[in-house]
Amino acid sequence: MAAVYAQSELVPVETSPLATEGGDVLRFGDTSPIDTLEKLDEAMAAMVESQKMFAEFTQEQVDHIFHQVALEANMMRLPLAQYAVQETKRGIVEDKVIKNHFASEFVYNKYKDAKTAGIIEEDVVSGLTRIAEPVGPVGGVTPVTNPTSTVIYYCLMALKTRNCIVISPHPAAAKCSYFTAEILRRAAVKFGAPPDCIRCIAAERSVSSAMLTHKDVAFLWATGGPGIVNACYRSGKPAIGVGAGNAPALVDETCDMRDVAASIVLSKTFDNGMICASENAVVVVEAAYLELRKRMEARGCYFMNKEETEKVGGAVINPEHHVSNLVVGKSAQEIAELAGISVPAGTLVLVGEGSKVAVDEPMCYEKLCPVLGLFRAPSFEEGVTVAQQIATNGGLGHTSILYTDPQNVERISMFEKAMPTYKVLVDMPSSFGAIGDVYNFRLSPSMSLGCGSKGGSSVSENVGPQHLLNIKHIVERRENMQWFRTPPRIYFKRGILASALSDLKNDTKRCVVVTDKMMVKLGMVDNLKANLNALGIETMVFDDVTPDPTFSCIYAGVNTMKSFEPDTIIAFGGGSPMDAAKVMRLLYEHPEVTVNQLTARFMDIRKRVALFPKLGSKVHTLICMPTTSGTGAEITPFAVLTGDDGRKYPICDYSMTPEMAIVDSTYTMKMPKSLTANTGYDALVHAIESFVSVYSTDYTQALSIRAIKLITANLKAAYDNPNDSVAREKMHNASAIAGMAFANAFLGICHSLAHQLGAEFHIPHGLANALMLSHVIRFNATDAPTKMATFSQYKFPMARKQYGEVSDHLKLTSFDAPLDAKVDALIARLEELKREVGIPLSLREAGVSEELFEMKLGTIAAKAFDDQCTGANPRYPLIGELIQLLREAYEGPPKPIQGSSISGSMSMSFSNGNGDHEGMDSTSEEGQEEHSTV
Repeated sequence: MAAVYAQSELVPVETSPLATEGGDVLRFGDTSPIDTLEKLDEAMAAMVESQKMFAEFTQEQVDHIFHQVALEANMMRLPLAQYAVQETKRGIVEDKVIKNHFASEFVYNKYKDAKTAGIIEEDVVSGLTRIAEPVGPVGGVTPVTNPTSTVIYYCLMALKTRNCIVISPHPAAAKCSYFTAEILRRAAVKFGAPPDCIRCIAAERSVSSAMLTHKDVAFLWATGGPGIVNACYRSGKPAIGVGAGNAPALVDETCDMRDVAASIVLSKTFDNGMICASENAVVVVEAAYLELRKRMEARGCYFMNKEETEKVGGAVINPEHHVSNLVVGKSAQEIAELAGISVPAGTLVLVGEGSKVAVDEPMCYEKLCPVLGLFRAPSFEEGVTVAQQIATNGGLGHTSILYTDPQNVERISMFEKAMPTYKVLVDMPSSFGAIGDVYNFRLSPSMSLGCGSKGGSSVSENVGPQHLLNIKHIVERRENMQWFRTPPRIYFKRGILASALSDLKNDTKRCVVVTDKMMVKLGMVDNLKANLNALGIETMVFDDVTPDPTFSCIYAGVNTMKSFEPDTIIAFGGGSPMDAAKVMRLLYEHPEVTVNQLTARFMDIRKRVALFPKLGSKVHTLICMPTTSGTGAEITPFAVLTGDDGRKYPICDYSMTPEMAIVDSTYTMKMPKSLTANTGYDALVHAIESFVSVYSTDYTQALSIRAIKLITANLKAAYDNPNDSVAREKMHNASAIAGMAFANAFLGICHSLAHQLGAEFHIPHGLANALMLSHVIRFNATDAPTKMATFSQYKFPMARKQYGEVSDHLKLTSFDAPLDAKVDALIARLEELKREVGIPLSLREAGVSEELFEMKLGTIAAKAFDDQCTGANPRYPLIGELIQLLREAYEGPPKPIQGSSISGSMSMSFSNGNGDHEGMDSTSEEGQEEHSTV
């Protein structure tokens, strides 16, 4: 049995000089003069004025006051401890000295350099400044268990954060709490704080209750039992409440039992167990029980028999299953006497074994005294279950402890996952471990331990100054980095296929050609295969790509790749084979990617929810070689697939950008007229939409304008004479150039609407774009849209001016013509170009049934609004506005703003400005549908 320890003796100690300074004598035993509702109102009115003054203090002033008050509290640690024990008749003076010392010295050391006043962070580059402001005045509710140390902690935290604070003490600790608060107030005022920075009210129920809801109290902070914490949260004010703990400690067979016993006894006897985080029950693995018991008995623990345990349990836990006020903070000897049992002299802790965690088992409740429950478990796993049950029984969110060999990582992980607590301590006395900065210096020191939502608290960590601050954010406009990304290699010129493929000579062994049956039927794939064979590359052709490829088509291609295991893929054909090849590669390398991931929308491609994996682990090179002049898919990171629901889904990620694009117009010479017109107009829409996109930049706009000039100067020539090699080549180049622009600037609602028109009415994509473009221009060309698109670089509506720039580049009007006249001229030119290449002027003329159109109008508009392209449009559309656009497009071209006719021919020159005859090629087959990649 351990040696006999004497109870603390209360001896005379010197009080602070501040107690008598200025003739206003402060004696222990005095009570707060704020003992009526009228006096509370007066005190709070004065505190409001002090709060206004305090809020203007600098960090230097605050830190000086914080330091001096912490020093005063430190100097008063012994008198305050004695006053607390003398008044409450609970705890141990010497231990309360440690509490007071901890609340002053450790807290000061932790937060002395913390920025809590004014600017606490300033990032000039990023344009963000954070300014700390006080939340107060604060109403602080303090407990009987740690009265003086909690008041010290509250006051120091309030002073550090420029908050005035009014203390509402527990009735059983009203005198020592008042004395502590008043001494600290005097110290604070002496060193420059406002006069009413700290106040303590009397423990009158009416005054305490009124403080919780007082109009001048801005924030509540409560440490105590569930009743007072819940009252704070019910007050309707912002609040922090921290409450009960019922900490279980699990001991396994791998521990050093001597260390464990010492740790548990140190923690449980500290201030007679009144730290809420102290061990309330020990769960011991059966294999460790005898050794642990022997060690604990040697340290002053008395293991009670069943009858003694029942008597002590009845004395400690009342019928409402709460700890009795008669035992809180009392010694083991006093509790034994109260329960009517005899224990050896020198007993420090009463240990009662419980059979199970149950409502009628007193040993599984929080006890706040040196009475410890003990539960035996056959195995570690069962011990974890018992500890979990104990923590759930009144200790949710608070603290749990595991004693094990630190190398038992799996056991520590199992315990942590099972415990419903926000502090999980490993191998340390929990009374000291949980309050922080003693057994682990990263855990912040605090006398107020948050229990999180599980324990009914708004805070799950140790409460600190950060919880008493409002942070004002001064946010200056800053724009995100923009980008310009294209395939690493773009080869262009007529007849360059063999030269371009020579890049594959040394690093390609097996190649899959993704194409369609028409390309094979026309013999166009034969030349490609011959070039690959000449390089010694084993080749397989997948020719089952259909117009508007579906996911079924994609997975068929993936299966082919799985069996052939290519290191290179060549997409050969129109937009459909190129779209299909991009997604086939992705799913071949990463079969875990889902359709939902592929089709998830994004507002900013850099912040998307569904991340795409990095490609290149199996296929090091994707080559896209277009045979039509319109999609730009050889350049872009886009693909469009058709879902099982018939809906077109744009898919976009820069990981899908090809490694090589071969822009060889040789293969476009046989394109039929309708395909030439539709794909050419698709490229024109790419160029115009990317020019006015909210993501457009100086880099993309230069490309957009060049593509517009090339197409308007060469599409008619390529349409009129399919053998015009110059026009074909210029059109082919224009398609790729427009692709570079919209790959980085994206598109707009013309494409959103075209996707849905194609899906619902089977209109070729380029034709659908042509039917909508003029109406979209008219819709966007306003300086006062209903809603403007949201993007940091897009500061005000610019589309009207930008359309005017396009008109100027095409020399459609005089340079000084009104903007509306320029927009009208642009629309007129685009409508004329449609007539020149045989494109219908309305949806009605394109053969769409009016009855079917009206039936599907709402669905088309809603799906178009939800299309990926919509977000980049300069005017953010309402669904009703999209419906109106569609109705207008059904009837014919838009009416001019200036009254100029857009139905007559334009008698102006539309050269590229350099006198070039410009054109670009696409080669596709009669009946082959073109397909845009966005």
